[in-house]
Amino acid sequence: MNHRSTCPVSIALDFIGDRWSLLIVRDLFVGRTTYSEMLQMPEAIATNILVDRLKKLIELDIIVRTHAPNNNKTKYYHLTEKGIDLYPIICALSAWARTHAGQVEVHPLGLAQWNSFDQLGIEGNIKQVSSDYRNKREESLNQA
Repeated sequence: MNHRSTCPVSIALDFIGDRWSLLIVRDLFVGRTTYSEMLQMPEAIATNILVDRLKKLIELDIIVRTHAPNNNKTKYYHLTEKGIDLYPIICALSAWARTHAGQVEVHPLGLAQWNSFDQLGIEGNIKQVSSDYRNKREESLNQA
């Protein structure tokens, strides 16, 4: 991948700075694991863009794709460790929006994580959600 500069912020944006990549990562954290589930995101991603971003995120080793046992048509997407490491960025963006963007509506799928910001603080939430995601991912991959 060619980068615009050697600035770490610029390089990170080359990876995940488009309009959709972090939203796909967010959806994986809240439990959407299939293409059809991701099409249901509240931001209404177009099918061609979703396909393109999923391919890009796989190429960047941010997500992996597996097939359902006994059904090669159903594909599941999971975050890699590299993808899980994006969760603090999502938390920081959420906290920033909560502070500076006025009234923020939280989608019901993300409400548990939003509430855990209040209960555990952001650092506690990051540890808990990352750990929970790893456990669920391992269970799912073991079934595949």
